[in-house]
Amino acid sequence: MKNVKAVFMKQLLDTLKNKTVFIQFLVFPVISVIMENSVKIEDMPQHFFAKLFAVMFIGMAPLLCMSAIISEEKEKNTLRVLMMSNVKPQQYLIGVGAYIFIMCMVGTSVFAVLCEYKGAELLVFISLMASGIILSELIGAAIGIFSRNQMAATSLTLPIMMIFSFLPMLSMFNGSIKKFAEIIYSQQISDLINGIGASEISAKSVIVITVNFVAGLALFAIAYRKKGLE
Repeated sequence: MKNVKAVFMKQLLDTLKNKTVFIQFLVFPVISVIMENSVKIEDMPQHFFAKLFAVMFIGMAPLLCMSAIISEEKEKNTLRVLMMSNVKPQQYLIGVGAYIFIMCMVGTSVFAVLCEYKGAELLVFISLMASGIILSELIGAAIGIFSRNQMAATSLTLPIMMIFSFLPMLSMFNGSIKKFAEIIYSQQISDLINGIGASEISAKSVIVITVNFVAGLALFAIAYRKKGLE
């Protein structure tokens, strides 16, 4: 735990230095606050922008941050120094993952306040956001481990990030896109968030999210086995 805490604190202290990561934690919560308080359209669903940007947040921020941090530290040989200091790979990954998770959950609290969730609805919302954040972290970690450097990681991350963050939004306006998007976890989380307080959690959504989680875990295991953190 001492090594995990050290990695966590290192990342926390580096937050303001790494602008790419820092902006990801801020951009969607800030935009949500602005849009929720400045845009009023007749017949628009309640808290439309907060729910929309919450889903985009989980599809973008943890995925990009995880891949960016790992690939950058591989490129700058920071990881090699940590490994020589008796920090094990799993300790490093837990430390970085915990840091990103907590920072993303701070953003989640902003969305929860904007949506005015309370009681059971708040717990459901936080649980859905947490599951999406962890899944995105797994995929981001796999990309970061697999990539040789930060540029390669960015090239891989951007198209994947666009799929997970923008497809749920596009599916609102196109039925064909929605049929395709239903196989990804961010779309199912979007459906569940929009149904909080109005409908029960569907078995289909739980199955799709679980299958996505297993696939993400397998992708991470393959990347780690092939490349490791050397």
